[in-house]
Amino acid sequence: MPAMDPPPSVEDTFLTERQAEVLALRNDGLTQREIADRLGTSVANVSGVESAARRNVRAAARTVDLARVLRCAVRFQAVPGTDLRELVDRIYRRGDEAGLRVAHAEPELSTRLHDLLGDRIEARQLTEDIEIGITAEGDVVAFPTDLADDGAFLD
Repeated sequence: MPAMDPPPSVEDTFLTERQAEVLALRNDGLTQREIADRLGTSVANVSGVESAARRNVRAAARTVDLARVLRCAVRFQAVPGTDLRELVDRIYRRGDEAGLRVAHAEPELSTRLHDLLGDRIEARQLTEDIEIGITAEGDVVAFPTDLADDGAFLD
C-alpha cells in the first residue's frame, strides 16, 4: 500500500505535522518500530507522538460534537438511570413543545441513540449524563458530558 502523505498544512488542525505523519504511517500499517526507524527516532518517541495525536483527535471530535449540540433548537440533560424508552418519549415531547418534528420514527430513534451513545447505555438505561439536542431540521444529537477517554477513535 502506498504511503499516505500528511496534509500539506496542519496549521488549522489539532495536530502537529509530526503527529499527522505518524498517524498516516500507522494508517498505512507500519509498526511503531518501523516508523521509528524511518524517522530516525525511538519507539518511545513514536508512541508518545501517536498517543498525543489520538488525544488531540478525540478532543477535536468532542469539540465538533459539542458544537452540534450547542446549535440545536432544543437541548436538555438526561441523567444516568434514564430508561431508553423514557428518553425517546422525552425527545418527542420536547420536540413537540418546540414545534419541531423529530426526523426519526420510534424504532429508528432508538437505534440512533444506540449509535450515538454506544456503551453509555446498559440494560436500556443511560450510564452517565448526556446532553440531548434536537436540530431545527429535527435531527437528534447527543453529547456525553462526562466522556471517558476510551481510545475508541482511530482504531
